[in-house]
Amino acid sequence: MKELYMHIGNRIREKRKVLGLTQAEAAELLSISKNFYGDIERGNKSLSLEKTILICEKFNMDPTYLLTGENQNTICELIKTCPSDKQFELEQIIRYIIKMCQ
Repeated sequence: MKELYMHIGNRIREKRKVLGLTQAEAAELLSISKNFYGDIERGNKSLSLEKTILICEKFNMDPTYLLTGENQNTICELIKTCPSDKQFELEQIIRYIIKMCQ
């Protein structure tokens, strides 16, 4: 479990830095002490379910990414990555798949 907590803590630290927050600011955002927050980033402490949900909301993090490190892309995000010259073909494929599912 210690290794899992370390990975989660690393992902939280990376996101905090991207957001330009200090540990003290992040701790305040989550209504926890700075020391406890630091322990979470170092993997020494775990987040409660309530704090896990709160950090996902406040840091705009996908819960799957926070817990596993795997990005959970939505279909809309995946479609946005399609080059504009291939969008028509992609739309036709999606329509075909939807028709098959009905």
